[in-house]
Amino acid sequence: MSETPSYLQDATDLLTKEGFATSDVWYHGTSSALVNSIESYGLKRSGDKAMNQAAKSTMATVGNTYTESTEPVFLTQSKELAYYWAEQTVKERSVRFEGEEKSVIFAVKLPEELNTKVKPDVGAATLLMVKEGEAYMAYAAKIYQNCDRAVLDIDLMTAGRLEYLNKLGMAYINQDIDPEYVSLVSS
Repeated sequence: MSETPSYLQDATDLLTKEGFATSDVWYHGTSSALVNSIESYGLKRSGDKAMNQAAKSTMATVGNTYTESTEPVFLTQSKELAYYWAEQTVKERSVRFEGEEKSVIFAVKLPEELNTKVKPDVGAATLLMVKEGEAYMAYAAKIYQNCDRAVLDIDLMTAGRLEYLNKLGMAYINQDIDPEYVSLVSS
C-alpha cells in the first residue's frame, strides 16, 4: 500500500473520541479506469462491469456458472479511508487488466433524503476476517495512532452497528447515486 497522498489525509479533522465524524459528504475509493463512467452515470451498485464480466468469463472457462449479485455502493466518511479501498480496487483490477490505473477518490454529497439511507456496513465483519480485512484493520489502527487518538478498540463479533461506521468508517447505500451528487477529489 502506498502512502496516502497529503491532500487526502483528513483523519486528523474527522477523528473524535467516538470515531470518525459523519456529515452529508461521503467518499468512495476506486480506480482511475472508472472515472469517465462514474462522471457520466454516477456510482452504480455492483458498478465495475469489466470486473464482473471477467469473473463471469473465468467461471465459464472452468465450467462453473456465475451468478452476479447486486452489491450496494460502499461509502466512508473519510478520504483517507476511501484511499485504502481505492488501492484495493486498483490492485484487484491489475490482475485482470493491463494499463496504468491509479487510485482515485470521489466525494459524494447527498441531499438529506438520500443521506438518511446511508447505513453502517455491519456486513463488513465477514470481510474483516480475511487477509484484506486484516490489512484494513492495521491501516485504520495506524490512522488512529498517527492522529494521537486512543487505540482502535473494536470487537468485530460483538460490535454495535454504529461502531462499524464510527470506528471503522464502513457504510453503504443500497441504491445508485446520480452523477450530480458525485465529484472527483483532486489535489
